[in-house]
Amino acid sequence: MRIQDKHDITSLLDTDHSKFTMWQALLHRHPQVEVEYRFVCRNHPAYPLAELLDEVNAELDALCQLRFAPDELAYVGSLRFIKSDFVDFLRIFQFQRSFIEAHADGETLSIIAHGPQVHVMAFEIFVLAIVNELYFRRSDQDAAIAEGRKRLAAKIKRVQSLADEPPMLNPFEMFDFGVRRRFSGAWQREVVQAFAEQTPQWFKGTSNVLLARDMNLVPIGTMAHEYLQTYQALGVRLRDFQKYALEDWVQEYRGDLGIALTDTVGMDAFLADFDLYFAKLFDGLRHDSGDPYAWGEKALKHYQSLRIDPHTKRFVFSDGLNVDSALALYRHFGDRVQLGFGIGTQLTNDMGLEQLNIVMKIVHANGQPVAKLSDSPGKTMCEDETFLAYLRQVFNVPDPISN
Repeated sequence: MRIQDKHDITSLLDTDHSKFTMWQALLHRHPQVEVEYRFVCRNHPAYPLAELLDEVNAELDALCQLRFAPDELAYVGSLRFIKSDFVDFLRIFQFQRSFIEAHADGETLSIIAHGPQVHVMAFEIFVLAIVNELYFRRSDQDAAIAEGRKRLAAKIKRVQSLADEPPMLNPFEMFDFGVRRRFSGAWQREVVQAFAEQTPQWFKGTSNVLLARDMNLVPIGTMAHEYLQTYQALGVRLRDFQKYALEDWVQEYRGDLGIALTDTVGMDAFLADFDLYFAKLFDGLRHDSGDPYAWGEKALKHYQSLRIDPHTKRFVFSDGLNVDSALALYRHFGDRVQLGFGIGTQLTNDMGLEQLNIVMKIVHANGQPVAKLSDSPGKTMCEDETFLAYLRQVFNVPDPISN
């Protein structure tokens, strides 16, 4: 069932592909987990986000009326790694309004989702897209679109200029990762269509499942931090949570979706767990925080130490990229490893306006705190300082504040 286009979200496919892949894995292996997700704005908006409260609540009401349509279920089921029982689950799935609440805390917009993980984890991307679209709707739409199209044309021209450069050993491949912080759904569609039509040699897909279906593109994405963080609260020894998460992923997907996320507790701690077994089973690694060049060199050295040819592996970069930074990374690593570049906000919300830095992160699972120890200062999220300190101690991650 779809709702009228007056609402920001009209299809439950209008979200990240990784939501479906994590959703299936957690439904099959840990369907009983109870979680809490919280919305946070990391920068200072032009006006208080609390002013959007009534509109946000109206959009959440509409979101909770949506169901997967038969054609949408057929598309999800056509993906080779999706199991029929997961499609059956989606067939009866509907967001429950009682599992999410939004309220104003002074000028701050507070949004909290809590309940069974398999019923609330999918709220995240929709909430972020809704807040972003409502926020930027107050700007001069005509001026923003005009500037956005000007910048879009320049980006496409820069990518097309690769045709004039000597080829590197591995091709440049980029994807749209811009659902969560897009200017609007309509603008994301325009951007993806423009890249797909004008740069097909280099533009290889989108994380947006709806757009992938509509434009016959490859849906891109494997796992996000919430998947690995959940394992911090599943009763396994904390030091081993990454190993358990990676092992469950391997058993669920049997060789598909083989890009592992490296920065849940930092790259060094990840590589300590990413032994020869996992290095052979996974196709590659994704960078999402810290210096991408230092990360890439460290990853190459790790593969070489395991006597694995890096040319057989893929690095995916997705941390705050724009076209120029992606091209620079490509020129640095393109002869040494297969590459992919997921560009988000700088593709779908580069309109000459200051962008919102908003996230909605898992903060508790089964009543216990969970945390991400990012390689980038400011990205670490945890409400429990004691647990955060313990996690740093267990994985020997220094506190950046004390350094």
